[in-house]
Amino acid sequence: MTDPWNVDIREFVLAFADDEHLMGQQHTEWIGVAPFLEEDLAFSSIGQDELGHAATLYAIVAGDGDLDREAGIDDRQLDALAFDSDPSRWRSAHLTEIRTDEWAHALVRHWLYDTAEQLRWELVAESTLEALASAAARAEREEWFHRRHADGLLDTLLPVSDAGDRLKAALVDLLPLAVSLFDPVAGEVEAVASGVTAAPFDSRMPEWADRVRARFDVDLPATGLSPSDRLAPTGRTNRCDAFGPLLSRMREVLDLDPAAIW
Repeated sequence: MTDPWNVDIREFVLAFADDEHLMGQQHTEWIGVAPFLEEDLAFSSIGQDELGHAATLYAIVAGDGDLDREAGIDDRQLDALAFDSDPSRWRSAHLTEIRTDEWAHALVRHWLYDTAEQLRWELVAESTLEALASAAARAEREEWFHRRHADGLLDTLLPVSDAGDRLKAALVDLLPLAVSLFDPVAGEVEAVASGVTAAPFDSRMPEWADRVRARFDVDLPATGLSPSDRLAPTGRTNRCDAFGPLLSRMREVLDLDPAAIW
C-alpha cells in the first residue's frame, strides 16, 4: 500500500485532533460542578476518552502517519502540538471552543458533537492511512458509551416540560456552531482522493441533521444544512472569541515552567 502521508493529510488529521482535544477539555471543566455526582464521573470519563483520542491523532501527526514512528513519540512532541500557543495553528471547530456555563448547553453539545463524531470516525474506519484506521477502531468502542450516555439523559429529560424547553433552547443556540463541524478542513480534498477518508465530512451532514430532527422532535431549516451551503474557504483558520481564554486555561500549568516535562 502506498503511504498517503503528506502536508495535506497532516492538516486533515490535525483538525480532527484539535476537535477531540478541545471537546475533551470542555468536558473536564464540568468536573465538580455538574448537577450531580454521576455526571461528574461521566463527564470525567468521557473527557478522558476524548483526550486520549486526541493524543492518538497528535501522535499520528508527530510520527508522519507511520505506526512504527508513532510508538516512539514522546510527550514533549505531543505537547508541542496540543498546547501550541499560536492561535493560527489551530483548526478546531467553533463548537469545541466555546464555554458552556449552562448544563443544558453542555449536554446538548455533548450529543451534537458525539453524533457527528460517529459519522466522522466511520469515514476513516477503512482509511488507507493504517494508523488512522486503527485509531478509528479503538475510538468507536468508547464512543458507543458516550452516545449511550447522552441519549439516556435526553430520553429522561426531554419529556419533562421545563427540562425539555431548556434543552431545545440550548439546541437553538448551539446549532449554528454545531453545523460548522462539517466545514471543509484544509487537506480534505487530498484525503478523499488518497483514500484516507471515504468522503467529505459534509456529505454526512444530511444524515446528522435527520438524527437531530428525530432526537429533539424539531424542524430544522434546510438552508445551511447541505454541503453546497457550507463552504469554508478559510479551512477553519479563524478562531472565535472564546478560544483565547480556553487556551490560557489549558496552558496554565504548562506556562509555569515551559521547559518542564509534566
